Amino acid sequence: MRRLILLRHAKSDWPDGTPDHERPLADRGREAAPVIGAYMAREGLVPDRVLVSSARRTQETWALVAPQLRSTPEVEREPRIYEASLAALFAVLQAQPVECHTLMMVGHNPGFEDLAGRLVDAGPVEARLAMASKFPTGALAVIDLPVDRWEDVTPKSGRLDRFITPRALKTDG
Repeated sequence: MRRLILLRHAKSDWPDGTPDHERPLADRGREAAPVIGAYMAREGLVPDRVLVSSARRTQETWALVAPQLRSTPEVEREPRIYEASLAALFAVLQAQPVECHTLMMVGHNPGFEDLAGRLVDAGPVEARLAMASKFPTGALAVIDLPVDRWEDVTPKSGRLDRFITPRALKTDG
């Protein structure tokens, strides 16, 4: 069994003249990222390995999530996640080492929404509907994959364990 955790970067800012790759987090994003990290820690969602897009907003998101976790996973800056197509993300996923059982990717839409939609074929209906309707900034999808090796992951083979948004965590208290 493998577990994939997809975290879309937290809410980013749009400063004038700033290239997309260099956009920082907005205040709302800097507030939301540690909340998601604390949720992950409470729920025992600690990855073995984390791939973080090279974009500034994803790097900042991870920097705010990581201190909330109880252990320090292996972290790699992964430029192939930035502006990645579904095919590119799938290739990155399938190339992961067998030693990694829980992989986290910190990246962007529309790629993450497309990847999650391509992988998931089961799980709580309400969570699947929420994820299919919108994968907002700061959202976290946890997908279980019934394979022994990442290279064996196929479309529609995953079960959505949960889909969480920062807004839902604020609502839950």
